[in-house]
Amino acid sequence: MKTSNLMMATAMATISAFAATNASAETMTLCWAAWDPANALVELSKDFEGKTGVDMEFEFVPWPNFADRMLNELNSGGKLCDLMIGDSQWIGGAAENGQYLKLNDFFDANGITMDDFLPATVTGYAEWPKGTPNYWALPAYADVVGWTYRKDWFSRPELQKEFKDKYGYDLGIPADLSQLKDIAEFFQGRDIDGKTVYGAAIYTERGSEGITMGVTNALYNYGFEYGNPENPYAELDGYVNSEGAIAGLEFYKALYDVGTPPGSSDWYMSEDIDAYKSGQVALQMNFAFIWPGVNADPNVGGDRTGYFANPPGPAGHYAQLGGQGISVVANTEHKDAALAYIKWFAQPEIQARWTEMGGASAMRAVVEDPAFPDAQPYNKAFLESMAIVKDFWAEPSYASLLLAMQDRVHKYVVAGQGTAKEALDGLVKDWTEVFEDEGKI
Repeated sequence: MKTSNLMMATAMATISAFAATNASAETMTLCWAAWDPANALVELSKDFEGKTGVDMEFEFVPWPNFADRMLNELNSGGKLCDLMIGDSQWIGGAAENGQYLKLNDFFDANGITMDDFLPATVTGYAEWPKGTPNYWALPAYADVVGWTYRKDWFSRPELQKEFKDKYGYDLGIPADLSQLKDIAEFFQGRDIDGKTVYGAAIYTERGSEGITMGVTNALYNYGFEYGNPENPYAELDGYVNSEGAIAGLEFYKALYDVGTPPGSSDWYMSEDIDAYKSGQVALQMNFAFIWPGVNADPNVGGDRTGYFANPPGPAGHYAQLGGQGISVVANTEHKDAALAYIKWFAQPEIQARWTEMGGASAMRAVVEDPAFPDAQPYNKAFLESMAIVKDFWAEPSYASLLLAMQDRVHKYVVAGQGTAKEALDGLVKDWTEVFEDEGKI
């Protein structure tokens, strides 16, 4: 992609000015999760170090411990992190508790506009309150739940014929969620090349956020809402537990019951990846960040795998948003250096390199480049997915809201306790109590 000379000159002048005033070496720390994109960011950041003289250090925490570790760091007023790439759900609490710097004035002074980023990522990663132009982060890593499938298995003539005879339509990318369940059921327990395989690896993890990040991909598309938009905290009944939402939760349990591998009662990202790469399943639910690794895998990569956005349901077409924004931690002792990093990272040239190296830019100039859809076999599915995203609560009390949903949904879907209606009625009760305690109602 091309960047205007004026834009690049302005950006370089800003960074050079910082370097000129930073005669002695300065060190600051960026905190994020431990995964492949973080390793790519280390390499990318060498450009920033070379241009500013700032030494970058990195604190990366494995995903299962990431939220607990970093939220504790923020809540305790710790000094470890100068820059934080934090989950989208943290934005409300970090803003209201004064843990992130508000970036509006800095953006205005440096010509950084949120119009340059995908609108869904601005809402999800940067805004608080939602729907207002108050920014606490720069979109850093665009991510969304989508699907991979064994394209090589789907293309086998004998399986295509058997599937068509049974279901009456062609075996391929599912047109809706009901077809996705059909496909998972079709492959469940099937013999492929002398090995027993199963239908789908889906999110069922109980301890952190896994089953919530999975089940919402069904709930949204059956009619679940987080509340009445006109009265979002006080009026949950009839939205969280609507007839459509109940049907969506029943669908996810049915998918779990008829189409998932034995022993998959507590699976999240890594377990799904392992099941797919080892040839256990025909379908895999997972965040799009895994797609480059799948494509490069010697066992399932290349033409053996295809990618598609979460299918629609009877009441809509949505996918669960993932991804993060990058924020300046409010109590940093390296504020100027941290802001210089934000300015550097916001350059279109750097954003393009970020994606090339294994990141996932949310900048429109990168993802709307005419060459982008065909640059990788998964890019079209990524664009389709990012166009339909919806996110979980980003309230300051999001952790309490999340734990309640994890508990209610896991007990119904995996443990088989009670009914879908009872689970969602209970969730309305739980969430209402949280908002009452917060003084929202």
